Amino acid sequence: MPNEESTPRNVTSFECPLPLGSPKEIQIGHGGGGRLSQQLIDTLFIPAFSNPALKAAHDGAVIASPSGSLAFSTDSHVVRPIEFPGGNIGSLAIHGTANDLAMCGAKPRWMSAGFILEEGLPIAQLREIVASMRHAADEVGIQIVTGDTKVVERGKGDSIYINTAGIGEMQASKPIGPATVREGDAILLSGDIGRHGMAIMAHREGLEFETTIESDSAHLWPAVEALIEAQLDLHCLRDLTRGGLAAAMHEISTASGHEFLLDEASISVDEAVLGACELLGLDALHVANEGRFAVILPGAEAEKALAILKAHAPGGNSASIIGTVGPNDRGTVLLKSLIGVERILDRPSGEQLPRIC
Repeated sequence: MPNEESTPRNVTSFECPLPLGSPKEIQIGHGGGGRLSQQLIDTLFIPAFSNPALKAAHDGAVIASPSGSLAFSTDSHVVRPIEFPGGNIGSLAIHGTANDLAMCGAKPRWMSAGFILEEGLPIAQLREIVASMRHAADEVGIQIVTGDTKVVERGKGDSIYINTAGIGEMQASKPIGPATVREGDAILLSGDIGRHGMAIMAHREGLEFETTIESDSAHLWPAVEALIEAQLDLHCLRDLTRGGLAAAMHEISTASGHEFLLDEASISVDEAVLGACELLGLDALHVANEGRFAVILPGAEAEKALAILKAHAPGGNSASIIGTVGPNDRGTVLLKSLIGVERILDRPSGEQLPRIC
């Protein structure tokens, strides 16, 4: 009788059979964190800038220095609207880059801020954005040490764009990234998903629900620091931004070469977020977050890590173990649905929610 590992699964695929092709112009979907984004990275940016740090395919680059390893990351923020329930483009800019550093196992320390301002932006509004940046930076001890400002003509910049780059001091004792993922690892989720993307969409479209949906934008370093201090064998961390949980799982699965099996029943989605997704025809697994992350580590350490997430992560009361890492294959992500059927979790191809970060 064949063993469990050799028994073929009946997997249902809903993948679109039409190829994406090679667009001749930049499309909005190139910024969506899905297939078009990955195609642009694989065919243009990696060949142009190829080096070991970039090929690691992680949220930030770990750089050796005489005083110890550093992590370096950069991000640009073009969210619309620039103010939304739970934050604004300023706090989002700090959280986004700081969280990328945290996913490398680095404490965020220094940051640059580049502002592209549109003629006509009220100074009072810019002052509020800058104040929120300072508050978000102070929360985890980040210093904004350099910056730049440019102004474009009225109608050319959508009020304000912000670019941030950050440097962090490595606290993890060994590399954290897709290359260290192993069969038998557990996959954990730090909280409920979909809040940021749906907060932006609801506010943008003037949708009203019984409960206001607020962005989950928040710092992840305190939770990561607690995991490191517990001396857990962290294999990979990934924040769930553009493309949501689905895109993050595909990125890690592809980079590691391992099959992932997720359990939909273990993935927490707030009722208001779920209702908004159903109303707009969206899948919460593909919706962006700004204060949630995935943890991959040996299965034997899953319960200890879960307790730490519940105590320290934003939204940690909804933290859960959502899946396992399977054998080495071509990098497939499977989802066990609420009715127990396994299917391939497709990677988002384009931009579900434009301008959310």
